[in-house]
Amino acid sequence: MSAAPLTPPARGDTLDAMTVLLQAWKQGDGQAFARVAEALQNDFMRMAAARLKGNEAITLSQGEVVNEAWLRLMNSPQHWENRAHFFATASLTMRSVLREYARAKLADKRGGRPQQVPLSEAELGEESQAAELLNLDALLSQFSRQDPRAARVLELSYFTGLQRADIAEILDISIPTVDRELRFARAWLSERLEHTIGP
Repeated sequence: MSAAPLTPPARGDTLDAMTVLLQAWKQGDGQAFARVAEALQNDFMRMAAARLKGNEAITLSQGEVVNEAWLRLMNSPQHWENRAHFFATASLTMRSVLREYARAKLADKRGGRPQQVPLSEAELGEESQAAELLNLDALLSQFSRQDPRAARVLELSYFTGLQRADIAEILDISIPTVDRELRFARAWLSERLEHTIGP
């Protein structure tokens, strides 16, 4: 017996409609998953592009990052409360994909198959970028434990390509609050990065 058709709120509220779809997906409705994927594919591609920007060491394509993220989300659906929760989870999932790729790259450089020739400057640059990505990931995890909301604002701002108004809507906070949290998060992260890479 097929599931009853989904009926998003009549007023067409995007956030409420997405929450309905996410809840239906959690309950095992494959059609809901397809509709979520279709509705958010462009957002996911933008998120992947933001994640990959400036990380030449990560040779994965946007499509590969997005596909891997969708696979992980599909295989372990959670009780997403709303679109905000889902976006935060998706962003963390993409971060996890890149973190694991960077770790594998470093492992291959340092302890994998023997190197027949010295690493070129390009390869050394790639290894450095992979290490920097892992360091940034560790700092973001630390900051998330200290200030979850500010960390989420930073996550959505830096790594999803969302505008301030979008972040405010997703997190149900005001734009001035987004700005305040972002200033604090940037200052915190900048200070830690200076200590990490300083002389």
